[in-house]
Amino acid sequence: MSSHFKDLIAWQKAMDLVEEIYRLTDALPAREHYGLSNQLRRAAVSVACNIAEGQARYSRKDFRHFLRVAKGSLAEIETQVLIARRLGYVNQDSCDRCLERIKELGRILAGLISSLRIHEPD
Repeated sequence: MSSHFKDLIAWQKAMDLVEEIYRLTDALPAREHYGLSNQLRRAAVSVACNIAEGQARYSRKDFRHFLRVAKGSLAEIETQVLIARRLGYVNQDSCDRCLERIKELGRILAGLISSLRIHEPD
């Protein structure tokens, strides 16, 4: 396991996603400030925070748990981005770029979860 969460590619990619989500939500209508925009930002921050918190735990089992929570938040973000697109709040290019980041991070998290499972049984 990495010695610090900032060394994890998953955390670094999650931080990139936070930036992407903040840029995307800046384009949402003002009426969505306390709705979709807030939900997207909170979910994106949650992904990075859960990766960091899980890595700081003292067991692989705890780390896996927090990575799974991060993966759940990632699914939430994907759904919310698709909602924003369907409502016409973001253009297709912005949506596609964000969805690609989500997909990549999802693969990284799945791999990390899998690698932790191999080394320690549930």
